[in-house]
Amino acid sequence: MTSTPDDLHYAETHEWARLEDDGLVSVGISDHAQEALGDIVYVEVPEIGAHLSAGEQAGVVESVKAASDIYSPMQGEVVEVNENLEDQPETVNGSPYEDGWIFRLKPDANDFSHLLDAEAYIQQCEDE
Repeated sequence: MTSTPDDLHYAETHEWARLEDDGLVSVGISDHAQEALGDIVYVEVPEIGAHLSAGEQAGVVESVKAASDIYSPMQGEVVEVNENLEDQPETVNGSPYEDGWIFRLKPDANDFSHLLDAEAYIQQCEDE
């Protein structure tokens, strides 16, 4: 059974978004997504300074099984990327919600209304 924290917001494309105390939004892929991908061997992060629209491709996660695009769950400017993933991409497998975050956005607005809550995301995963 995968973990789906209640305090996060989820995109239908399996990314999560967490509003941090400093106003930034951390983004990563869900436990369900990393489990489906298998052992992650490479993470392509977006460029710092890039302005992303909600739903725009932001990077790629590659595993031994497949490659999967990462989409930005919100509109905003990329202000930080998880540089540790360059040498340790498997961190996404072991800690998808903490150490395995992929990038941080300065959101244009703190509007999470288009994203799923944990209950709706769990239902989506069960329906797949």
